Amino acid sequence: MARILILFAHPALEKSRVHSRLISHITKIEGITFHDLYEAYPDLDIDVSQEKQLLLDHDLIILQHPFYWYSCPSIIKQWLDLVLEHGWAYGSGGNALAGKRIFNAISTGGPMEAYQQNGRNRFTIRELLAPFDQTAYLCKMIYLPPFVVPGTHRLKDADIKLFASQYEKMIIAFRDDRISPQQLESIKYLNELFPITEPVKS
Repeated sequence: MARILILFAHPALEKSRVHSRLISHITKIEGITFHDLYEAYPDLDIDVSQEKQLLLDHDLIILQHPFYWYSCPSIIKQWLDLVLEHGWAYGSGGNALAGKRIFNAISTGGPMEAYQQNGRNRFTIRELLAPFDQTAYLCKMIYLPPFVVPGTHRLKDADIKLFASQYEKMIIAFRDDRISPQQLESIKYLNELFPITEPVKS
């Protein structure tokens, strides 16, 4: 059974319909460690030693956050800057995270159509997540396709529930080692592994 660490960051969680629902579906799953960075570090003083130990104790790391300005909330950037130290996570002798898997679980205000070369944002989500991909590569980690909840501004509550159920099924499948490398190589987004059969209104 894979040990899963969810590194969560949302600076205004009380206003978030999407992430609140996602969290409600996954925090009680056995084998999951849910770690809210803003809750753990309200003064932004990150305990590097504790964060390193959390990474060592888990096999799969999920960065769950809204897709702010084509990136992440600031505390995740600070976490990356401080925790992934040279000589530990990368560089000479930096093999602590080698072989661990990591991916982003994000929400976007715009629909998927906006994230295309001919769309409003000009790049795909996968392209915009390239810095995370490269960070994982540098740390000898395995970067997986992202999980995406798109078009959140127009989603109905029932639609959000569908995405939350999809997220829950996916995490349980990862925990139980039911997702093969071959499956991951054939998809662009993790959502494809557990398609939503009911229509999502936009």
